[in-house]
Amino acid sequence: MTVTTKGWLPLVQKPRLIDVDAASFGTLPCCGIKSPTHPGRQQKSCWLEANARFGLRAKMLLALDGQPSGYIEYLPGEFAWRGVEAGGFMFIHCVWVFFRQHQRKGWGSIMVEACLDDARKAGMRGAAVMVRDGPWLADRRLFLTNGFEPVDTAPPDYQLLVRKFDRGAINPVFKKGWDRKLEQYSRGLTIIHSSQCPHIANFAAEIAETAEAEYGIRPTVVDLESWSDAQNAPTFYAVFALIHNGRLLADHQISRTRFRNIMSNCVAGGPVRVGEHQS
Repeated sequence: MTVTTKGWLPLVQKPRLIDVDAASFGTLPCCGIKSPTHPGRQQKSCWLEANARFGLRAKMLLALDGQPSGYIEYLPGEFAWRGVEAGGFMFIHCVWVFFRQHQRKGWGSIMVEACLDDARKAGMRGAAVMVRDGPWLADRRLFLTNGFEPVDTAPPDYQLLVRKFDRGAINPVFKKGWDRKLEQYSRGLTIIHSSQCPHIANFAAEIAETAEAEYGIRPTVVDLESWSDAQNAPTFYAVFALIHNGRLLADHQISRTRFRNIMSNCVAGGPVRVGEHQS
């Protein structure tokens, strides 16, 4: 859509960004969740408020018709809820454009540029983000297009990308010692989760319910309550993990069906009645 004025070049209208804060949260969808009673939405509201004091910024992208169509969230790397060491860099937790018809239009770049602007204003060395080939993280192509470069990798397919303002700055890195951290969860089924992603609440609840009802396993549920907890979690993604007897089964949110498929290979005989198998 263009607006023309006699004697002037056409002006191209663009989507705009608004801050997501305590005042605006109630009127906006939360990562596609509109229901005010959704447990993940309620938890996310508290999480945003708690982490605002660490410099957290969240922005919603509004399409030309005013419809919420994108979201980006970032904060200083010292306080990132990921398994990284990224002090001095603005760290992007997530960025996505909600609807297919709005994708491939450069709208993701608008949100990334807003993060870069805030990083410059704060005198930071640049911005960093974690990507992977699997779900729940942004496509690396968005960041490569915006001048980010890979600086570190982690199994199975994670990459740490950086856009530097100071070419001499030391690169962020993934934290080490993950095998040692997994040893803390060597008995039974453990679900690690946080409120950073509002979708985690339902996934975690469904898995816990299915584990007990169908496999007779009462899981230990670990709630990550701070950025420090997240940075020392036993996965790079940090904010969700499913561990069975010290073995990492999933390092991102999974469905009830996916959980059943995984557990069929972990528990002899597949599903059991409550009381037949306890972990």
